[in-house]
Amino acid sequence: MMSKEKYKLHPISAVINFVKVLKDMIIPFVVVIAVNGFGGSKDSGDWSSYIMYGIYGIILIFLLVSGIIKWKRFRYWFEEEELRIEYGLFVKKKRYIPFERIQSLNYTEGILHRPFGLVKVKVETAGGGATKEADAELTAITKAQADQIKREMLQAKNKLPIELDDSDEPVVVQQPVKEEKRAVFKMSRKDLFVLASTSGGVGVFFSGVAVFASQFSNVIPYEAIYDEIVVFIRFGALIVALAIFVVLLIAWIVSVVLTFINYYEFTITVEDEEIIITRGLLEKKKITIPLSRIQGIRVVENPLRQVMGYATVIVDSAGGSLAEKDEKIRLLPLIKKAKITPILQEIFPDLSFNPVLTKIPRKSRKFFYRLDYVWMIPVSAAVSYFFYPFGLFSLLLFPLSYVLGVWQQKTAGYFLNERQLVIQYRLFSKVMVWMEKRRIQSMTERTTLFQKRANVSSIITTIKSGVTGDSTTIPHIEKSDAEMLLNWYEPHRRVSIEKEQPLD
Repeated sequence: MMSKEKYKLHPISAVINFVKVLKDMIIPFVVVIAVNGFGGSKDSGDWSSYIMYGIYGIILIFLLVSGIIKWKRFRYWFEEEELRIEYGLFVKKKRYIPFERIQSLNYTEGILHRPFGLVKVKVETAGGGATKEADAELTAITKAQADQIKREMLQAKNKLPIELDDSDEPVVVQQPVKEEKRAVFKMSRKDLFVLASTSGGVGVFFSGVAVFASQFSNVIPYEAIYDEIVVFIRFGALIVALAIFVVLLIAWIVSVVLTFINYYEFTITVEDEEIIITRGLLEKKKITIPLSRIQGIRVVENPLRQVMGYATVIVDSAGGSLAEKDEKIRLLPLIKKAKITPILQEIFPDLSFNPVLTKIPRKSRKFFYRLDYVWMIPVSAAVSYFFYPFGLFSLLLFPLSYVLGVWQQKTAGYFLNERQLVIQYRLFSKVMVWMEKRRIQSMTERTTLFQKRANVSSIITTIKSGVTGDSTTIPHIEKSDAEMLLNWYEPHRRVSIEKEQPLD
């Protein structure tokens, strides 16, 4: 029988709860202050200033008190092979989580955790993820307490069925807990810098600036800023170009710094049939992914990284909370492509990572660009007419679309053996996907009227990813190859096969 002793969170949880709520409210709170003024109107007298300061103070005190109450009312314990939690600010709630349903325990060490040797633990179950929160979150406990939760979970999961001994008394036979642990990958400083430099975080920076500006649209003097920009432009194109360069440089530096902080000391280890990812400088995160949850593996190469010989490896994981966005996890954020196969082979020894692809037939090339012409022709004609002569540059869309289509056709292909399917395709980035046959949820053959005339079809496969699914398409392959793929998949998943044919 497991311990029924009830455990409390560390008192720092009260402060963490206060900071968390304050962070969620900071933007509307600052907007209210900016609109109304810190001390009220200057013409309304001193009493108005004191009232406004008092309101701000009461709000902060209320947030702090609510954090303290949440900490005081939170308890957890182990009973009947379950993690049991009792919590609630005004209404007491209880949650029972069977250990056998727990898929992973994810750990985070924030700035407030580290001085006290604490961690935040997020509990994720097989049926979790329908909401935006994890199934359970222990805001701040000691590392010893976190290890205790894992021990209780492993002990419950490794119990064999109950047997009877000579005295007819039930005896629970336990298997020893495995402690196999091996380091698989650690990102070098050079690869971390390349990742930060090519991460695309510049767009995230400007998106954040846009969101921030939208929150303060009522107080930002756009007309005055516009007038200043007009005056600035009069200084000449060189000055404007230099200013744009400086802004982009600052955005790039911010992106590099943030990526460096998030992925610092990125390390992968394998232990007890689980992949453990640790990363972070200011906030150290430890993400646990059971190998049984991994549904697919994707190697992604954007054009810039492909030229440099780098790629990103992503795994599709079943379950997971939407808040953590763990349905697609960067297993290897950036790595030399030549180093990928040995690492993946060590983690997934049953898969083949040297596929010889069957390419898409040349006769299918037109399907990769012809559909784009349907919208490009009227758009280009309108732009050329109304913005002549500069609008004629829109005609460049046609050769660019053709070149992209040829590039996509030459990239696409598939590989098949008894237990796995590998698909390669390209939109702009080149993607290669590995899927085990037993992980594929459905397979659909789709044939349009134009494909039927060319005797080709597309195959769409779906695997679990997060709380929904993720589809990958083998585009415009020979009809006989499509039928062969359906036959390969049919014996075990007969009910999951679909065929979509055009109406004659």
